Amino acid sequence: MKNKIYIFDTTLRDGEQAPGIHLNVKEKLEIAQQLSRLNIDIIEAGFPISSESDFESVQEISRAVKGRAVAALARANDRDIDSAGLALKGAEQPIIHTFISSSDIHLRYQFKKTREQALEMAGRAVKRSRQYTDMVEFSAMDATRSDWDFLCRMFGVAIKNGASILNVPDTVGYALPDEFSRLIDHIYANVEGIEDIILSVHCHNDLGLAVANSLMAVQHGARQIECAVNGIGERAGNASLEEVVMIIDTRKKDLGVYTDIKTEEIVRTSSIVKSLTGYVIAPNKAIVGKNAFAHEAGIHQDGMLKDRSTYEIIRPEDIGLKESKLILGKHSGRHAFIKRLEEIGIKIREEDLEKAFERFKSLAEKKGAINEQDLRAIVENEMREVEEYYLLKDYKVKSGSNITASSEVEIEVNGEVKTASAEGDGPVDASFKAIDKITGMSTTLVDYAIEAVSEGKDAIGQVKIIVDAGSSEVMGSGISTDIVEASIKAYIDAANRLKAGS
Repeated sequence: MKNKIYIFDTTLRDGEQAPGIHLNVKEKLEIAQQLSRLNIDIIEAGFPISSESDFESVQEISRAVKGRAVAALARANDRDIDSAGLALKGAEQPIIHTFISSSDIHLRYQFKKTREQALEMAGRAVKRSRQYTDMVEFSAMDATRSDWDFLCRMFGVAIKNGASILNVPDTVGYALPDEFSRLIDHIYANVEGIEDIILSVHCHNDLGLAVANSLMAVQHGARQIECAVNGIGERAGNASLEEVVMIIDTRKKDLGVYTDIKTEEIVRTSSIVKSLTGYVIAPNKAIVGKNAFAHEAGIHQDGMLKDRSTYEIIRPEDIGLKESKLILGKHSGRHAFIKRLEEIGIKIREEDLEKAFERFKSLAEKKGAINEQDLRAIVENEMREVEEYYLLKDYKVKSGSNITASSEVEIEVNGEVKTASAEGDGPVDASFKAIDKITGMSTTLVDYAIEAVSEGKDAIGQVKIIVDAGSSEVMGSGISTDIVEASIKAYIDAANRLKAGS
């Protein structure tokens, strides 16, 4: 068991202290039950003395969640410790987590205590906690900004009074990884009885080093990491549970340690915490961000289609995802485009493929990600057999509530670029009149319909029109994220059909 890393989850305590998060008892219990499914070693359920709700939450989690150690936070005073002990009464494996600062900054300005007073308080707090449970964790708050020798004295006092876990918090996220590892070495070398306890670390992310510091501590002997789901917590948050766990899982041969976490529950846990706290997850967040297993670049997609190990070091199934995603966008290549068409059952002739791919790239520049409905519209639009005698090159429209709409359209006609301008009742009508000047058409618009072929503000719109040229009626169709452009393309498509039939 020496190589096992215990995961102490503080989502419900330190995580809930993040600004704007207010979880009720029911919500905390739901998260705690999911943490149990995740196989967390220790669930820090709350800070009982801080509020009636927190006391009730710790009490309810202690009663309902079995097979897990449940911890409650308490400052180094009798009232806090008694409250924690009472709240934990129903827990199978109760842990009182008591703390006082060890740094001169905190002792002088916040606590107004001398070093000797702090040592006395630490010893008394651990001793009183032992009246309620055999498992007591002692934390020296702001350890990384403390005098190292004094910190070791404080830890020695905690051990003599019965602490079984010592926690080294980087409370303000100040430590550098090398510095933090040297502190861990110093503690192991200078605290009597340290070999019989579990050394824990609680790192904050103010400088973005919480996970790095936690892992450095592990490599220097620490055997418990305190972290939070999605990295939530005070200020910039705590070490991210999912990152810590998956680094250890992915590099366990190199690190020589392991956890008992059921990694396939990570995504579900992250999602529940996100939903109940209201804290969004950045798309590029490691492990659980929506882009963590999404690939858009053509080179990456090509590699993924050949062997996903080319660009993925974690299997999505290992954290509870069904599969990776190949996002079709402006950076995607032909390989991914063709593969996606095959997956949704679209067959396209070789001669139509290049035009469809060019159309896809053009739309992706404007829209971003292209979904299945978009693809179907693109292919349907390109597979209609009509020669492009008229080809749209550019257009410019002016429109507003107090001006007459106008449009300038540039069209390539049998290899020659022609431009015409016109005014009309709106930008679409003006554009149609400008096209008429170039094509020489004399038609009547019989029908005009717009349909969104995908969802969202950036949805692709498909315009279908029917024009009457006197002797015949023809349909034209065009797609674009811009309905004016889609309308122009539909009208030019109708012109090409009339030209082909003449």
